Amino acid sequence: MSALLWIVVILVIVVIVGVVAWSYARKQRSQRLRSQFGSEYDRTVQQYQDPRSAERALEDRQKRVDYLQIRPLAPQERSRFSEEWHGVQARFVDDPVGAMTQADQLVGQVMQARGYPMGDFETRAADISVDHPQVVENYRAAHAIAARSQGGQASTEELRQAMVHYRALFADLLEANQVPGMEVRR
Repeated sequence: MSALLWIVVILVIVVIVGVVAWSYARKQRSQRLRSQFGSEYDRTVQQYQDPRSAERALEDRQKRVDYLQIRPLAPQERSRFSEEWHGVQARFVDDPVGAMTQADQLVGQVMQARGYPMGDFETRAADISVDHPQVVENYRAAHAIAARSQGGQASTEELRQAMVHYRALFADLLEANQVPGMEVRR
């Protein structure tokens, strides 16, 4: 074989190895993002209608949250917020709409205390999805019910569901499961 033929064969092999490595890296990236974001990954792919664009958006989201000063709550804050939650839940029987509104506000207060910026809802949900992907769907569902409630279009059962959704997000934000003896009463 001539030297030129060897060079061509080597270049073809290098290109093939490069394509295989690039493909493997993309697959690993997709698997990592899917694992990290769960159903939020699928929602974002559907929103962007393109996996590459969605993955870029998820990575941008992650970079944004990495720059934020997200912090755990102090035990006193956890205790105070937990007590406030108990009051919100107790209010539900007499005033479901008011309790749901208070639940939304309390979730916002916990988010703010932890260091999440309080921009528009979609930005808050996107920020939450980075560290709390398993409950961001709850936040979206509760927010949708709250919006319907403002127009008087939410049933008491839907309001109850909103409270359940807010409670799941609240408990996750409170990190109640990480503190011995501290949990959000159901």
